[in-house]
Amino acid sequence: MSEAVLFEELPAVHGYRIGIATLNVEKTLNALSLEMTDSLTGRLTQWAADAGIAMVILQGAGEKAFCAGGDLQQLYRSMTAHHASAQRGDIRGNPYAAQFFEREYRLNYLIHTYPKPLLCWGHGIVMGGGLGLMAGASHRVVTERSRLAMPEITVGLYPDVGGSWFLNRMPGRLGLFLALTGASLNAADAKFVDLADYQIAHEARQQVIDTLLQQPWGSSDAAASVLLGRVLQQAEQAGAQQAGVVFVASQLRENLDAINALCSAQTLPEIVASLLKVKTDNVWLRKAVATLTTGAPGSAWLSYVMQRRARYLSLAQVFRLEFTVSLHCAARPDFAEGIRALLIDKDQKPNWQPATLADVTPQWVDGAFADPWGADRHPLADLEVAC
Repeated sequence: MSEAVLFEELPAVHGYRIGIATLNVEKTLNALSLEMTDSLTGRLTQWAADAGIAMVILQGAGEKAFCAGGDLQQLYRSMTAHHASAQRGDIRGNPYAAQFFEREYRLNYLIHTYPKPLLCWGHGIVMGGGLGLMAGASHRVVTERSRLAMPEITVGLYPDVGGSWFLNRMPGRLGLFLALTGASLNAADAKFVDLADYQIAHEARQQVIDTLLQQPWGSSDAAASVLLGRVLQQAEQAGAQQAGVVFVASQLRENLDAINALCSAQTLPEIVASLLKVKTDNVWLRKAVATLTTGAPGSAWLSYVMQRRARYLSLAQVFRLEFTVSLHCAARPDFAEGIRALLIDKDQKPNWQPATLADVTPQWVDGAFADPWGADRHPLADLEVAC
């Protein structure tokens, strides 16, 4: 049985090494499991303390995906068991879900605050938990086949893994739009909303690595970051001058004014009503609206409220808030139901509870933020207050 994450260290000049971590479960599109999270956390922590490691590369095996999200199968089983147990009213009664979200968010935070340059090669599908890994990397590459999204509304969740942080920092109302629609982003979109830094043809990856191995590493992490940035910038510029690889234009940039107008109403029901009334020949925009139409109404409300509550929070505070809300989602019906409809029975007919936006009460929304621990005992209380 192959390792879920492969680690290697390549020798660079002056005695330094480059650490490479490869997500290695192609059959699940490198979906992030608890085992993979723990492996990544352990090795990234080790490399951070190793003076001989100049930088780190995070990538996915295969040609289809960097990481298509979290591994939801075991999470689904833990939720159904919790729902049938005597502890179903306590969000702390599902130990697997608590471990899964806590360790995943700790890994996300580690990447956001990593002391060494960290290059994430985001080729192919980068969704949900995969975007959580990529978003915090110091240097993020997308390719001609990158497809990014936060499609949690389709499974009864909301954009977590720091989504409440990075969606809030996008131009205009784009973050809210993406949370509500799970719209797919191409490489140009990712750069436009600061989810990526460089557009580089996937076939150039090995050449980039070879060039990195020849860099004069050693003076400091800050200097190493500059070196890495120069190599990636040169690769991007060289690719732009070559024929054969086409990066299409940004749909988000093209539709920015329309999206801002559609999402500018004062309440969520008004925003959703505006989106559902859209008449357009734009296939991408129509697909985004269709996802909103079939998504969980409760998820739409949580996404909307999370962006408001998280607007002025630090990164650590965002992860603490997301942890609480995610465990409430795990204890409620929609998350398990969404996974069932999409991945287990695959009938594509989720029975959402609440069934409509109008059925979502203020008490239901507020209940998703109820914290049973308090600030000092929260499982993520030790994360720094600011990043």
